[in-house]
Amino acid sequence: MKATKSLTTAIALLAVVSLAGCGTRIGGDPEPSEAPSSAATGTAGPSAGTPGGGGGAVPGLEKYYGQKVSWGSCDEMTAADDIDPDAYDRTKLECGRVTVPVDYNDPGEGETKLAVARTKATGKRQGSLLMNPGGPGGSGVQQVAAKTTELGNLAVAQSFDLVGWDPRGVGASSPAVKCYSDQQRDENRKSTLANDNSPEGIVKQEDFNRDLANLCEEKMGKTFLEHVGTADTVRDLDVLRAVLGDEKLTYLGYSYGTFIGAIYAETFPERVRAMVLDGAVDPAEDPIASSVQQMAGFQTVFEDFAKDCASRPDCALGQDPAQATARYHQLVRPLIDKPVRGQGGRMLSYSDATTGTIQAMYAKQLWDPLRRGLANLARGDGALMQRLADVYLNRDERGRYSPMMDANTAINCVDSPAVTDPAEVARKDTEIRKAAPFLDDGRGTGRAAKDACSFWPAAPTLKPHEVNAVGAPKTVVVSTTHDPATPYENGVNLAKQLNASLISFEGSQHTVSLEGNPCVDDAVTAYLRDLTPPAEGLRCT
Repeated sequence: MKATKSLTTAIALLAVVSLAGCGTRIGGDPEPSEAPSSAATGTAGPSAGTPGGGGGAVPGLEKYYGQKVSWGSCDEMTAADDIDPDAYDRTKLECGRVTVPVDYNDPGEGETKLAVARTKATGKRQGSLLMNPGGPGGSGVQQVAAKTTELGNLAVAQSFDLVGWDPRGVGASSPAVKCYSDQQRDENRKSTLANDNSPEGIVKQEDFNRDLANLCEEKMGKTFLEHVGTADTVRDLDVLRAVLGDEKLTYLGYSYGTFIGAIYAETFPERVRAMVLDGAVDPAEDPIASSVQQMAGFQTVFEDFAKDCASRPDCALGQDPAQATARYHQLVRPLIDKPVRGQGGRMLSYSDATTGTIQAMYAKQLWDPLRRGLANLARGDGALMQRLADVYLNRDERGRYSPMMDANTAINCVDSPAVTDPAEVARKDTEIRKAAPFLDDGRGTGRAAKDACSFWPAAPTLKPHEVNAVGAPKTVVVSTTHDPATPYENGVNLAKQLNASLISFEGSQHTVSLEGNPCVDDAVTAYLRDLTPPAEGLRCT
């Protein structure tokens, strides 16, 4: 991902949340030798086969820790992840699969195969740098493939094999969570059900979300859904570390990938060599506060966009940024009742328009397409706005969707307890509308529907808690002041919990490491290569 959006998640948007699944953990962008303690997870405590110290095989799990990867062509995996074969350097990228148990407590329950991609170090090799782009549901294979040329020019690529993987249930890993057909996803995007908060509308939304949970159980099985979350993904990450031949883990996680990193550091503190967490999820934040803060972050960046837009003559939001939210409402709210033409004979819905806007908040490079898309929308042409929504939802030009959104829902539903109290659900809806008024459809009633996680067949395996990584070495957290998906304070909080160094980046985007900012990149590279911590209080612009 750019840093990691594509790969970031079905957002808890007002018009999207009920039809997309749970509220997000964008990290987004949404996964030990021992499981987190029962106090942290609400589970029965450490799993069977708990690893001991060191980097060797785990009793009872030797076949997984000791396996060898057969590296070869990436064609199969890149096709599954919908990666243009011309978009990556085939001479540098190689792929393989790593087998892990579905249930580490009971390996006899079945296995899942993780898709793994790497580019080899171009100089004296220090080990592997494992990377996760976020989500939940983001493809690490896609991340590394898309960066084969760019990452190869980075200093870290001289010292480390750059390795990405599709977590269990994601992308080219097998099985991947896919509940809806492509046709069903297209139909869902047309729906205005989420904009009906009448008592009858609430019942219909909850029936829809219950049906989604039942459909996912039917397609994937309850056992797999119980083990698709971060608590199991961090155990997969430890297997990957060992299979790649590293005594300790060197890791770079973006967005939801910071959550994976934090939980790994908590459960395997002695196995961390170096860890950079950029665009932080705060593991201690409760689900409502997380969604509200995230939406407030999108509002902040929307206002930044509005100021930039106002300086240009073709801005459909006008030249007064203070009126931008009202002008935006004038453009998009009519779509609830009257969609306009989009791409290829499709119609642009309200949900698609807001999703396309959200997509553009992740990087300033997308502000120009958004500005042009809104100007086109004012003329009745929704094609560009729909294309932005397609990018967010991972729909290609042939109408195929990646499994990202279904995986996002499945992982989120077991990573945090659902909000099921109707009063709390309503409070969440009300607070989100206040935090992100540009996304308010104007149809709030003080009622809201429970999301799909409220009906999920698998119980949560984690709960909000402050991570405790006593014994881990110094780690690094990078946080952006105007990050739309993972607010700056999340990074401050995570750095305190991990006793990590904090790099602050002043900007309006989601994540920044190894994206070309010399101040950030030099500090991150020095830390990853030489374990040199960043200067205390480092701020980059």
